[in-house]
Amino acid sequence: MKEFQLIEQFFTNRGQKRRDVTLGIGDDCALVQPCEGKVIAISCDTLVEGVHFFADMPAKALGYKSLAANLSDLAAMGAEPAWMTLALSLPDVDEKWLEQFSLGLFEAAEYYGVALIGGDTTRGPKCINITIHGQVPEKKALKRSGANIGDWVFVTGTLGDSALGLDILTGDKQVAEEDKAYLINRHYYPTPRVLAGHALRGLASSAIDLSDGLSSDLGHILKASDVGAVIELDSLPLSEQLTNNVDQQQALAYALTGGEDYELLFTVPESQRGAIATALLHAGVKFARIGQICAGDKLKFTLNGEPFKSEFKGFKHF
Repeated sequence: MKEFQLIEQFFTNRGQKRRDVTLGIGDDCALVQPCEGKVIAISCDTLVEGVHFFADMPAKALGYKSLAANLSDLAAMGAEPAWMTLALSLPDVDEKWLEQFSLGLFEAAEYYGVALIGGDTTRGPKCINITIHGQVPEKKALKRSGANIGDWVFVTGTLGDSALGLDILTGDKQVAEEDKAYLINRHYYPTPRVLAGHALRGLASSAIDLSDGLSSDLGHILKASDVGAVIELDSLPLSEQLTNNVDQQQALAYALTGGEDYELLFTVPESQRGAIATALLHAGVKFARIGQICAGDKLKFTLNGEPFKSEFKGFKHF
């Protein structure tokens, strides 16, 4: 199968159709028409076989997760998903794999309203690169640099499930049979918190998505905002499926360093705490207060009200 046949069969005229796409796949460039009064948010993620996913990862899950990771970046900025491009490197043409990959990709694209408007395919090591574009009202984008001393630190969902799911897949952990599917699906099919991101606009002072682990990702907010934070470890939201299968120390390690939860971590001034609760309730997203921004530049932890020295480190790409 040649390149253009591959594109035609698996990617052309599939997925979301948007009126703001004036020219999509098939030309040298795509043409889109942004909404008046909005700015474009752009993010790019690369997934490499053997680094970000195993060779035996189900193709449908890989297609879904490839887009979900990008959608999570838009969610952290409070942006509305709109368009994506896909660059796909493959060692050979496996039609069954491509069909399942595109099925997962377009399942996520349809649900979140994203149109595939272009991209590239080439022969090489298996690698997926997606660039996603969203729109956010002018001056309403959430950033990492807005946290202030006294702001409360919140997180959506539960933490650590994806990391435990990965350890189940590698054989490093055994869990109860009734919990296995839930934990593996949390790794394969994360939920980008797009609606939560919309709800946080104008209320949260800063936000970031949790891709590399809470310790690393919160550190980005602290550095950008020139502040410190105290995190109450006993307030971290942990699922029953996690706590039923590991001890407290391991649960904390998963929650702080596991990564790929794709939940949102955000800071909120005291004056907006009530409004945040109402906004996220309407968005149908569970959340928990886990700490507070403080002076300095250090990330500190407490456990049961006592200082806790953590050696946990998040994922580093190099």
